[in-house]
Amino acid sequence: MPVKTPVYLDHHATTPIDPRVLEVLQRVQRDQFGNPASSGHAFGWAAAKLVDTAREQVAALLGAGAREIIFTSGATESNNLALLGCAEAYAARGRHLVTTNLEHEAVELPLAHLAQGGWRVSTVAAGTDGLMIPEAISSALTADTVLVSMIAAQNEIGTIQPLAEVGRICKDRGVILHTDAAQAAGRIPLDVDALGVDLLSLSGHKIYGPKGVGALYVRRRNPRVSLIPRQQGGGQERGLRSGTLNVPGIVALGEACRIAAHELTDESRRLLELRDRFWHRLREGLSGVHLNGAEKPRLAGNLNVSFEGVGSRKLLTQLTQLAVSTGSACSSADAGPSTILQRIGLTPEMAGASLRIGLGRFTTVQEVDFAANRIVAVVASLRDGGTEAE
Repeated sequence: MPVKTPVYLDHHATTPIDPRVLEVLQRVQRDQFGNPASSGHAFGWAAAKLVDTAREQVAALLGAGAREIIFTSGATESNNLALLGCAEAYAARGRHLVTTNLEHEAVELPLAHLAQGGWRVSTVAAGTDGLMIPEAISSALTADTVLVSMIAAQNEIGTIQPLAEVGRICKDRGVILHTDAAQAAGRIPLDVDALGVDLLSLSGHKIYGPKGVGALYVRRRNPRVSLIPRQQGGGQERGLRSGTLNVPGIVALGEACRIAAHELTDESRRLLELRDRFWHRLREGLSGVHLNGAEKPRLAGNLNVSFEGVGSRKLLTQLTQLAVSTGSACSSADAGPSTILQRIGLTPEMAGASLRIGLGRFTTVQEVDFAANRIVAVVASLRDGGTEAE
């Protein structure tokens, strides 16, 4: 049976909605349209009950309590609320923040905004393997450090960061730990207590849910974390995120988290087999192929590879049957090579010769073989100075 093209291999940018999630989303949108804040009648009560169930489902994925989940529009809003809200709430304690050079723009830019307002932001560099060294984070802490923000799994190179070790360091020093877990939630096990995480951001569309909905975990004990809200209104979500709740999106996010929690182990094993098969075929068919970032620990569905002598932009123009990317989807319009890859030591030439391949829940063996064969053929042709017709 021929493979249907284009083959989608960009699951770090977004995921297709799971049919089970879509069914829930459509049902709630159609039949259960009440406002959870309407406490005087059955439509509001039904909506509030649905939101409560979704809150429990999101919390269960993270090992958190349901009252620690705040619904947002996505990880970008969650990151902004966590970072800006925390800085304002704890400004009297200190005005120093620590982060890493692996962060998404949704963390980098709020921190840059705080730096412009007088906060001191220290950025700790990762190793050439794309992994943070906990001792380097520890060395960056000072007496007035309020918060550390470290990504859970890097969105381009897939490296899984040592959150538990950094969490212990932060707890010992009385520092709040935030993590952008948009790529990690639903893909690797996360337990906020075991990891020592105080604030965690996630997004529905990264875990086979709808776009426009996400969540922020806010620790309520040991310690209880305070945030200053970024928007004012009706006081929804414990006053931290005012606005009428997106009930269909929230319920769909809860269902996506429920499915992810139930299927995570088996899905990770399947994706790891597919990823290794893909990587083996690339290495078998081509010389001068390099894996960017550590092989372990790494998201099971991630490959970030550079091809000597072939620019990724030229490669993409010949790979119209595949949906792959050259880096973060949020900066894909930039013509330059990946900043993240250069930060871990790649030359601009090698960073500009890279592809990010993201396998997902519905990726098949046949698609992996087709994609690997196409990449091998196109790279070989471009190195010979020709083009490979599709």
